[in-house]
Amino acid sequence: MPAVVGRALVVGEALIDLTRDRSGHESAHPGGSPLNVAVGLARLDVPTVLAAQVGDDDHGELLREHVDASDVDLRSLPPHREDSAVALAELDDDGVATYRFELAWDPSEMPTPEAFDLVHVGSIATVLAPGADAVERLVHDAVRAGVPVSYDPNIRLAITPDLEVVRDRVDRIVGYAAVVKLSDEDATALRPDLDPTAYAVRPAVAGPRLVALTRGGDGAVLISGDLVVEVAPPPTEVADTIGAGDSFMAGLLAGILMAGWTGRKGYDREALTWLGELAVRAAAITCSRPGADPPWRHELRPTMGS
Repeated sequence: MPAVVGRALVVGEALIDLTRDRSGHESAHPGGSPLNVAVGLARLDVPTVLAAQVGDDDHGELLREHVDASDVDLRSLPPHREDSAVALAELDDDGVATYRFELAWDPSEMPTPEAFDLVHVGSIATVLAPGADAVERLVHDAVRAGVPVSYDPNIRLAITPDLEVVRDRVDRIVGYAAVVKLSDEDATALRPDLDPTAYAVRPAVAGPRLVALTRGGDGAVLISGDLVVEVAPPPTEVADTIGAGDSFMAGLLAGILMAGWTGRKGYDREALTWLGELAVRAAAITCSRPGADPPWRHELRPTMGS
């Protein structure tokens, strides 16, 4: 596989996952969907900038050390914060997490998208006021500048419970995005009246060039135009599912960047299959170890190449 073609900007929340298992044991891991995607991209040799709000507390120091260890360029967005965001993840007996959040999102500045070859946005940062408006403006600026946008809504109705507001925001960003990834849970939350695959097909036909629907242990569906490809996951002993979807997203975007496909207008079956297999392998590796710990490039050989 050739070297990476392009540089990525990831915008959104960086937070600490305080994980509590059924026995009450607690542990702290850096997290937040955009942070996880940024780390996942950097570990796959994609030059990556993460624009996020990070506090000056001990949690903020842990976040900085974590992204620095994966060679992510962290840009802390103003205004200055003393406290970093926290998410409490409660694990059930199967290692599946549910979340409770303590965070604010109000960046007053955003990076310039023209300096990048791909802009990724997603999760809480795209729907939580007042910062969601700044993210949406960044998406508009990127599209006007000819920079493709990827989007993972990663729905968290516990934080933004007004479904109509969330759905409207998601629909607007999806309309601008070149790549959209969502889980079957996201699709059900947004459109409970539709089968998740049926929901994913709609934006694939109408707007984005690529839509990926993740389905947990059932793998993923990748859609481009009227072409639908299913990809099964490799056998995996699951430690927990934290960050699995973010590793899928990072694998998908790294594949697009490494293949030089950011300007591609559509994908054939071979391309969708390769991207899907790369992404589900990245997610499976993350599921096999505790916390959001995405794979490095050498762990994805031979799918990704040396």
